[in-house]
Amino acid sequence: MTGAARPTVSAVVFDLGGVFIDWDPRHLYRKLFGGDEQAMELFLATVCTPEWHAQQDLGKPVAEACAELAARYPGQAALVWAWAERNEEMVGGVLEGSVQVLTDLKAAGVPCYALSNMEREAWERRLGLYDFLRAFDGYVISSLVGLAKPDPRIFALAIEKFSLEPERTLFVDDRQANVDVAAALGFQALVFRSPEGLREELGRAGLALAGT
Repeated sequence: MTGAARPTVSAVVFDLGGVFIDWDPRHLYRKLFGGDEQAMELFLATVCTPEWHAQQDLGKPVAEACAELAARYPGQAALVWAWAERNEEMVGGVLEGSVQVLTDLKAAGVPCYALSNMEREAWERRLGLYDFLRAFDGYVISSLVGLAKPDPRIFALAIEKFSLEPERTLFVDDRQANVDVAAALGFQALVFRSPEGLREELGRAGLALAGT
């Protein structure tokens, strides 16, 4: 966020992974590779790659993606299938400080929305696992709409769906590329570093919350 005066924030749009949910495939694959970091990183760079996973964020069924990839890498099929079968082990936990920020924003009457890249299966499962996800006033999930950040079209969809005024909306994401696109579209946007830092940034944006 810049130091220039901006309109007071009237709504907040959050990413989920990296902001509320500590998602990283390394949480799972570190166990499967017995702590061999080099082998794990090679696997994630050449087999279960970010590009491969991006197709699941766009709506490709995880089981279908794993079946295709396991056929290409039969010697590593068990590791590939773990992506589908042990997917939730990629979550290291919930950032409770961020959940408390969400709770405080809601108590202050601030509309809060989720805009996240996530597989359909994971989203549906996590809705049942994490109560805080039901506190949002609405959500746009990449796999449900066939668009993913940083594509500007998914931001435009959120603006329309939630009737947002970008200049009065704060967008929070842990990836700089997504924050850059949001800022280019007129959002007040910041890179998430920690729940404490988020609370401070919200105060600078005119949202003084209980406990700040």
